[in-house]
Amino acid sequence: MSDAPLAPGLYLVATPIGNLRDVTLRALDVLAGADLVLAEDTRVTSKLLAAYGLSKRIERYDEHSAARARPAALAALSAGARIAFVSDAGTPLVSDPGYRLALEAAEVGVAVFPVPGPSAVLAALSVAGLPTDRFLFVGFPPPKGAARRAFLEGLKGVHATLILFEGVSRLGASLADMVAVLGPRPAAVARELTKLHETIVRGDLATLAADPALAAPKGEVVVVVGPPAEDAAAEPADAEAALREALDRLSPAEAAREVAAATGLPRRDLYRRAVALKSG
Repeated sequence: MSDAPLAPGLYLVATPIGNLRDVTLRALDVLAGADLVLAEDTRVTSKLLAAYGLSKRIERYDEHSAARARPAALAALSAGARIAFVSDAGTPLVSDPGYRLALEAAEVGVAVFPVPGPSAVLAALSVAGLPTDRFLFVGFPPPKGAARRAFLEGLKGVHATLILFEGVSRLGASLADMVAVLGPRPAAVARELTKLHETIVRGDLATLAADPALAAPKGEVVVVVGPPAEDAAAEPADAEAALREALDRLSPAEAAREVAAATGLPRRDLYRRAVALKSG
């Protein structure tokens, strides 16, 4: 480990998402040299420190304690303290607490240092077999079905690979909603990344949604969904022809849903047109 003293400031330290050997040498230097470690879960961080023979003062900083802990942390930083901030796993602030602490520290002139390292987002993207030149991390979708489908509707036109976190108990329902809203896009489900039972399943969304092993898997899950096809933006005449054909078999709502999935056009607009065609 480095013998150079740490400069005062707030250090946002990425920690392993599973395999403890993924910790960086710089992360260990910062943890060893910090006056205080703020951790989302002190038990998880204590295990990491113990694995590398480090004994540090640790305080809890999670969504429940943040409002109480932040003023004391900012006062210590303003007085020249060196504080390492870690989440349970991966890069801090990514779907984890700490954003306001980092923001307010910077606003009062405290130096804020990134200490990069493990990230479930980038780990999943790298093995998904999907385009990596443009991607959007969207965090956890809403837990309830209607809100989740509205959330996905807002992402349907984004021409980028989408990366989502999802709770294992909701994965099956979430994949089904992705099929209904996003259509037959290529995707991957990454589970337990860097851990003993690491699993990456690739396929189109419909295939993944029908996979019984993904109905309620164990462990942490990242879902990666490919961007819409380049030809997704259909010409109005093509959409109208598709609607007319679909209306021979389906109700206006069902026809609109089918054509929206095939073309990438807004389902609401297609529904209004389908109703007009049906009544005309």
